[in-house]
Amino acid sequence: MSLLIQHFYRFAEFTVDTDQRVLLREGKPVPLTPKVFDTLLILLESNGRIVEKEELMNGLWPETFVEEANLTFNIKQLRKSLGDDARRPVYIETVARRGYRFIAPVATEEQTRSIEAWDAAHNVRPTQSETTQALGSREANDSLHRSIRRWPAFLLIAIVLIVALGAWLLQSRSAAPPKLAGGRLMLAILPFKNITGDTAQDYFSDGLTEEMIARLGDLDLPHLGVIARTSVMHYKNSEEPLDLIGRELGVQYVLEGSVRRESDKVRITAQLIKIADQTHVWARQYDRELSHLLSLQGEIAQEVADEIRLTLGEHTRNESKSPTSSSPTNYDAYDLYLRGQYLWNKRTPESLRQAIEYFQKATVKDPNYARAYAGLANTYALMSGYTVGSQGEWMPRARSAAVRALEIDESLPEGHAALALIVQNYDWDWQTAGKEYRRAIELNSNYATAHHWYAEHLALLGRFDEALRESEIARGLDPLSLIMATDNGAILYFSRQYDRAIDQLRTVLDMDPNFHRANIVVHAYVQKGMFKEALDDIEKWRRTGDKPWILAELAYVYGRSGQQGLARRALEKLEELTRRRQMDPAPILWAYLGMGNKEQAFAWLEKAYSQHSNAVTTLKVEPAYDPLRSDPRFQDLLRRVGLAE
Repeated sequence: MSLLIQHFYRFAEFTVDTDQRVLLREGKPVPLTPKVFDTLLILLESNGRIVEKEELMNGLWPETFVEEANLTFNIKQLRKSLGDDARRPVYIETVARRGYRFIAPVATEEQTRSIEAWDAAHNVRPTQSETTQALGSREANDSLHRSIRRWPAFLLIAIVLIVALGAWLLQSRSAAPPKLAGGRLMLAILPFKNITGDTAQDYFSDGLTEEMIARLGDLDLPHLGVIARTSVMHYKNSEEPLDLIGRELGVQYVLEGSVRRESDKVRITAQLIKIADQTHVWARQYDRELSHLLSLQGEIAQEVADEIRLTLGEHTRNESKSPTSSSPTNYDAYDLYLRGQYLWNKRTPESLRQAIEYFQKATVKDPNYARAYAGLANTYALMSGYTVGSQGEWMPRARSAAVRALEIDESLPEGHAALALIVQNYDWDWQTAGKEYRRAIELNSNYATAHHWYAEHLALLGRFDEALRESEIARGLDPLSLIMATDNGAILYFSRQYDRAIDQLRTVLDMDPNFHRANIVVHAYVQKGMFKEALDDIEKWRRTGDKPWILAELAYVYGRSGQQGLARRALEKLEELTRRRQMDPAPILWAYLGMGNKEQAFAWLEKAYSQHSNAVTTLKVEPAYDPLRSDPRFQDLLRRVGLAE
């Protein structure tokens, strides 16, 4: 009689069968992807100790470089499957800046059973073929027989179903094409691999990826959406399987390829893959002179679009646009632009300053590079919101860069979106801003940032249903973007959906605890009366020092919670900082709002108005202004900012 040793972990109502690699809740299977199951197993095997992030990543992706966001996604999916809450964890605790720890009591168990008893428990019976095989070599047959009979009946049934499903998928290729609820297929252009062996050439492969995204987006096929660069770059150097990438990004097709650059020659391979059955719809290899690269990018984009167009059953051909001034002509300039974009997406004061430097250098390298001017305009336009500098310091520079971008290329969506943000936040010209956002989307319906900023524009006007719909479009095009997920939470906050806002913003902070913009969760906590949670969050930021906005938030929360003495102390420190240098009025205004000092709040609102502070763009929707709304002075201010009913 042969023996089978089974290994189990048990916690709460869950059982983990390590041999069958299955998680059971009260005896019923809980679906987990292989990597998520491996994540759970590593945490359980660590027996309550802290598992460093690096250790987890090395265990899950050995000898492979992956972004930390992949680990964060696995933890998030595991928590979701267990019904755990990152804020009040029962199973998985996040240890800030270190890693994770499994905190629930875990029992280990081993069971020894005969293979025959195990088979009987799972209703496995010898098949006719097994009986026939017994006439052959007994030793070989016994080995094969034991292996086959170890399969539970449900696994054998699953194999039959998989074979049947495969046949159905093959037949379905000639049937009506699959479409999303919105009638659009989604395509992800994965980062092209640099196979030169020289990491200094990474910028070249990244540049090709970005340009392909722009080209396919510019084609504006009515039933095709293209995932934005921010999300696809999470998969650079990743070995994630395509089916998992498809689920994470919500796409039906991926384009992947490689680049080899030698001297003045370039070889590009590209293949279009259908996620459902991972068939290669189209594949090509191109060997060209480096000087012909831009036309080659358009050629590849057109061929990919044609294949998808045929899949969609469309008979009209959307021609790829010729290279314009929005496309790079100098690859040193493009390298600088890519670095600027990377830093711009981080959304911290220091990263934005560094982004400005890179964009400026790109415009020096290529004075007619319109997209670099648009990047410069976008960064200047955000500076006052992420630093304590005044709008008057940054917005004139932003306008100059945006106008220059559109002078070079009027058809550049990034230029129109930048101009929209400027006239919205500085001129309070809501009508022109809306027109410019819609023009950017018209030029490229796959431009995620235009949808993102237009959603914010609609929210500031109080059009929350439209804003949330537009926000979901943006997130569909850039599903791994932290800033888009955060601003979705901001819209929920403005619309007084505080519980949903908190859930959304905590999800972002679970993915990146240092993503400062998501700390607006404090404002939602205050509206819910959750002052302890608000102060706990602020204390985490204070580790970096008493900065203006941190002190403003402290004064606000202390004031709202009735701790006026502590609020005044925070305000005094804040006022001391303002005496040392010129700052935007918003932090002090915020402090007085929390302390309930209406006269001072109105005085600082007038200063905010005179300096075109971002604080006045939220007048119509910010809950913190609610105590002032019945005052005629507030209604007059709404009128002057163009936000009156």
